[in-house]
Amino acid sequence: MGVTVSVISGKGGTGKTTLCAGIAACLAAEGKRVLCIDADIGLRNLDIALGMAEQPAVAFTDVTQGFCKLSDAAEHPALPGLFLLTAPVREQDALVEQQRFGALLREAREAFDWVLIDAAAGIGTSFRLATQFADRCIVAATPDPASLRDAACAADALALEGHELLQLVVNRVQPRLFSRMNLTVDDMMDQTGLPLLGLVPEDPAVVLSAAAGKALILNSSGGAAEACLRISRRLRGEPMPLMRF
Repeated sequence: MGVTVSVISGKGGTGKTTLCAGIAACLAAEGKRVLCIDADIGLRNLDIALGMAEQPAVAFTDVTQGFCKLSDAAEHPALPGLFLLTAPVREQDALVEQQRFGALLREAREAFDWVLIDAAAGIGTSFRLATQFADRCIVAATPDPASLRDAACAADALALEGHELLQLVVNRVQPRLFSRMNLTVDDMMDQTGLPLLGLVPEDPAVVLSAAAGKALILNSSGGAAEACLRISRRLRGEPMPLMRF
């Protein structure tokens, strides 16, 4: 039985989508069957972060409405075992039936080791769609105070809905700025009320990989790519140290 993970953020600009893509690609590179679902309706970008922008992909709503099958999900051209269901471009998120989405996830758990959902930023309808049936959630944030506050709000919203397996990833960390802010890992965990799953540095390779149409792990071995690899292993329960800067 596979595990469903929703990658969320309290606000935009946290690098949530690239984080979701990076973790998924690392899991697939180590032999796991992985399904990515872009749940950011109307603002889909997960295909770009995965290096699949040129691949024809069906929307998850085509599967939930019976027009396509789960087996029609697009497979990554360079990472066997990594699949994508994209988000619809114009579908109103309020019209997506949550129970049908839940049925899709139940089917996906039977076919994949990991199902990663890229949720829309914020805590609106799409947020609830992406998290309602998730087994666990990763809250992405940057080190700035506003992002950490919004991450705490997102975590509180999830806790009120009964979610217990919540973890924090601090993304786009700039070591010098981090030091000048006098911010520690313990501070960030205290401010969000979440255990830390990983730290990811600010890395130009993220943008360069997307521009080249490649998954990050296929275009870089250090920086953010290494951090995502460590996070993917920690997610699987392996004793892996945090990224050091």
